Amino acid sequence: MECKIGEVLEGVVTGIQPYGAFISLGDDLQGLIHVSEIQSGYTKNIQDVLQIGEKIQVQVIDIDEYSQKISLSKRTLEPQFSLSTPRKKRYFTNKYKKIGFLTLNEALPNWIQETMDLLLRENRKNHSL
Repeated sequence: MECKIGEVLEGVVTGIQPYGAFISLGDDLQGLIHVSEIQSGYTKNIQDVLQIGEKIQVQVIDIDEYSQKISLSKRTLEPQFSLSTPRKKRYFTNKYKKIGFLTLNEALPNWIQETMDLLLRENRKNHSL
């Protein structure tokens, strides 16, 4: 059986490992669905999503020319949802407190003066040697 990238095939789950699931595509042809390609989002346990012996639709996403290993995806066949819940903006600091660049602006002259004093001390020290 010859398969091509992008082709949608039916296969049977033959093995499950923590890193992915092996899928038999028939005619001694087998592919692997990596755990990241099983479903959208995080998959904690593959066995919660797939069972050995289950028939599933998969899409060929890559074929290694050298080793002839077939990479499959179940995630690419999921319907794409554009609905997203609006997220509340989170602030690192309290947005009602007047801090940030104003504080830096007030501190900057002190930092400059401290640095200048340090440089002058170093300069005097080097000239006295």
